[in-house]
Amino acid sequence: MMPNIDPRMLKNMMAKMGIKSTEIDAVSVVIHCADRDIVVDGPQVTQIEMNGSVSFQVAGNATERAKQPDQPIEISDEDVKLVVEKTGASEEAARKAIGDAKGDIAAAIMDLTG
Repeated sequence: MMPNIDPRMLKNMMAKMGIKSTEIDAVSVVIHCADRDIVVDGPQVTQIEMNGSVSFQVAGNATERAKQPDQPIEISDEDVKLVVEKTGASEEAARKAIGDAKGDIAAAIMDLTG
């Protein structure tokens, strides 16, 4: 905050300028980057709305961690059987479609029938 300014007065001034701020009760904030994740624990998060756009201000203890490689998707025989029944595709094609859809059965069916 700005020194020597009453918080209520500051909030009133911001309201007159069309700026609305709201505190968000967050437990943690994660920013996903291409090569790493930035994790802010115990954050103080403020949502600021101005001129139709929304931005967030985050303060807290930030740490970085390396990106974890994607875990292989376990595809059950029941899922494969369901996709085969709904699409008429081979088991191999159904298993590949489920893998490509990252385990989303509906997307796999849509991919094979669309």
